[in-house]
Amino acid sequence: MGLEFVDSDRALEERTGARIPLIFELEGETGFRQREAAIIDELTQQPGLVLATGGGAVVTPANRRYLAERGTVVYLETSVDRQLARTRHDKNRPLLQTANPQARLAELLAQRDPLYREIADIIANTDHGKPNTVVKAIVSQLKSSPQSSYGRT
Repeated sequence: MGLEFVDSDRALEERTGARIPLIFELEGETGFRQREAAIIDELTQQPGLVLATGGGAVVTPANRRYLAERGTVVYLETSVDRQLARTRHDKNRPLLQTANPQARLAELLAQRDPLYREIADIIANTDHGKPNTVVKAIVSQLKSSPQSSYGRT
């Protein structure tokens, strides 16, 4: 799409010099969410980028406002089973380091799904199909969406 890609979690790690699990350990989720909001505020003010956020970014009202007001929001909808398969061995997800990660994912989805739907301009289910197929469908929707600035000068 000719746009810079930025992952807010990676940007946060680069800025702090600490991995997300360490930030959670030292500052708790509240401290992490404050840092996350600051970086999302900064990044959403930059033109010409595709911003990937962590799944929990929407729990902070300011983040929802920044995302909704400053860009086109694409919600990558994914079932709990697919999330579990994708994150099963990922130790970089502090909220999933529990005895029952599937139950935790279900709780998180129940909390976050309505928040994503509240701000989403596009909802793309990622459970089926190859990533490039999902991306092509999203780009097609972006090009035809009246609220999207993609493809405009």
